Amino acid sequence: MTHLNRLLAVVLLGLAIQATPATAAKPIDLSLLVAEDHPCTWPSGFPMFQLKHYRRIGALTPYNIDVLTIDGNTGTQIDVPPHSIPRPGSGLKNAGPLGSIFTEKVPAWQFGGEAVVIDVSQLLNTTENGVSSLIQPRHVLAWEKTHRKLRFGDVVLFKSGYTDKYYRPFPAGRRFVADPVEGTVPAWPDPHPDTMTLLGQRGVKHVGCDSPSMGPLPDLAEPTHIAGLKFGMIFTEGVTRLKRVKPGSFYCVLGPRHAKGMYGEGRALAIPPGKLATRLIASAKAKRAVDLSVINDSQLPITWTGPGIGNHRYPYIKVDFLYAENLDLQHHTHMMDAQAGTHLVPPSYALPTDDFDNDDYSDEVRGWLKEYQKRFGRRRTSSVTTEQVPLGQTCGEARVIDVRGLVGSTRKEQWPTSPQITVTLVRAYEKAHGALRSGDVVLFRTGHIKQTFKPLPAGVGCVSDPLNGKTEGWPAVTAEVIDYLDDRGIRCVGIDAPSIGGVDEKSALMTYWALGSRGMVAVEFLQNLDKLPANAYFLFAAIPIRGCHGGPGRAIALY
Repeated sequence: MTHLNRLLAVVLLGLAIQATPATAAKPIDLSLLVAEDHPCTWPSGFPMFQLKHYRRIGALTPYNIDVLTIDGNTGTQIDVPPHSIPRPGSGLKNAGPLGSIFTEKVPAWQFGGEAVVIDVSQLLNTTENGVSSLIQPRHVLAWEKTHRKLRFGDVVLFKSGYTDKYYRPFPAGRRFVADPVEGTVPAWPDPHPDTMTLLGQRGVKHVGCDSPSMGPLPDLAEPTHIAGLKFGMIFTEGVTRLKRVKPGSFYCVLGPRHAKGMYGEGRALAIPPGKLATRLIASAKAKRAVDLSVINDSQLPITWTGPGIGNHRYPYIKVDFLYAENLDLQHHTHMMDAQAGTHLVPPSYALPTDDFDNDDYSDEVRGWLKEYQKRFGRRRTSSVTTEQVPLGQTCGEARVIDVRGLVGSTRKEQWPTSPQITVTLVRAYEKAHGALRSGDVVLFRTGHIKQTFKPLPAGVGCVSDPLNGKTEGWPAVTAEVIDYLDDRGIRCVGIDAPSIGGVDEKSALMTYWALGSRGMVAVEFLQNLDKLPANAYFLFAAIPIRGCHGGPGRAIALY
């Protein structure tokens, strides 16, 4: 497609989009920003969140590469039963099967449901210093009297306004967690254990709060956790902006699948009332959900090894620090590459900022850039990092394009190389399944993860062997395909492989340049695309880390 024809296509697409009413309301972000100067980390003994820009675009690499130190009690977060329920066979009090349902084992349907917001703002700052005001069963019963009885499929969200009021950069941010824990100011409102028991009896499996923890200070935190988690509930802690959530909304929280995670960092969102929200609520209630994320474990091939020796990115490391005697487990944090496991690729991953001098690239990359701009137009610049990518861009109708037929189509003497996913193949999909539409999320099914994602050392077939030419690379999306999808109004693409660009460095970089230059994003390292029916809705949310050029997250689909 010539640049003139491409420009005409974009103009016509824009007119078509303007003439077509929106099919779904935009998701509302209910998550706390994760940043080093915010009170996103629990202040008592937990490692502080850190973001390190390990490599910046320049002579050493054409990519922005980050390293994270982040634990599950960071920002908006998810608690699962092993947070307070010991594993079976441990001999500890309250032990049972629920003690094995770590973050990677929570069923995908349980992350979402119908949002039920119970206003308890009258309780804010009504106690003495260091003490939480308690949300009692009567507050829940009063809501039921006015509305309806709570039921399975509801996500009960307690709105006190605490996060909205106190989540601020330091030093003011001490008021959020540190000062209440220290006992110098009143603590946040939180449920009494009896309230959690009532919700459990109603069949509620997911409860959220706009406070730092589902734990009233000073001494009811653990009883409240146990009271809810013993029913198999999960919690979302640190939700914010609940005043924007209207009755009939769909609520969901998503976070990385950390192996043996007692809790995990998360991203909460709501879909406003309407056809889409009603559809997603029904799907979650019927347990029609597929988890599309790989498990994050140091024994699995979830990080980029690079070709050869010494070209790997930061490995995924679980670091134990505090021993929980009541669980016979260690609390832990993670040190990891920002693109470990299932993750987001924002525009700024491969695009430099406006002040970048192209002469700072290596000679080889400058040559690639000259060729790219001759073929695809000017490579743009961007400062759009993960937290700036709207949730509406990473959620949409799933359109799964099966490209497994490309596997085995290259010659061994060509390796390392990847079979190329072409525009012709995408058009063939459209002819068979209908045209791609603006807002769809295009997912390329290669089958690579299903065949190669195994514990190490067998798992070298996933990333390392293809990069080193020992096996064929996974099918790769070309820059031409990105341009074609952009013309169709596609803003997000995904793939069940380690990257969308494949193993050839030049071709991959051109794909990422095209992706970012069109304002598109990618979700990489998906799995289970073979389990999606034709009417599935794709949901992906990355942790909103300020200034991050990657973004661990979780992808699910409801159908």
